[in-house]
Amino acid sequence: MKREDLLCDCDVLHERAVSFVRSKMPDENELIDLSDFFKILGDSTRAKIVCALDASELCVCDLASLLNMTKSAISHQLRALREANLVKNRRAGKVVFYSLADDHIKEIFEMGLDHIREAEPEAEGSAVQQSVKQSVRPVSRDLVWEERPEIW
Repeated sequence: MKREDLLCDCDVLHERAVSFVRSKMPDENELIDLSDFFKILGDSTRAKIVCALDASELCVCDLASLLNMTKSAISHQLRALREANLVKNRRAGKVVFYSLADDHIKEIFEMGLDHIREAEPEAEGSAVQQSVKQSVRPVSRDLVWEERPEIW
């Protein structure tokens, strides 16, 4: 796809649409918090831990063995996940078990995984690059107009 196919070639501001979207935008602090949330998940080690905890609650020793890492390294990553309220823990005697903090985390992780698995393998490029290639298509203004007439 050519670059010019991805650019809007008009100088018209769709004021009603912009006003509608502006009214739906979260405040700046919420967007910063959301960005930080995704940054925490953006680390591959933490993503592996979340993936493991998506399947079952585990202790640090279990996670270290599963991921072939030291207990210290796992504990360090769990601290970051705990501080971001993505995981919780419970003590059973001398063992501390970790699990995902709530169903939101499970759903977000699983939806993200489903999204990257949608991409059909191509000869070159990562799964993310393939997904982007497949999802970037020119948009027909007429189609958008008909789908959301209340904001245009």
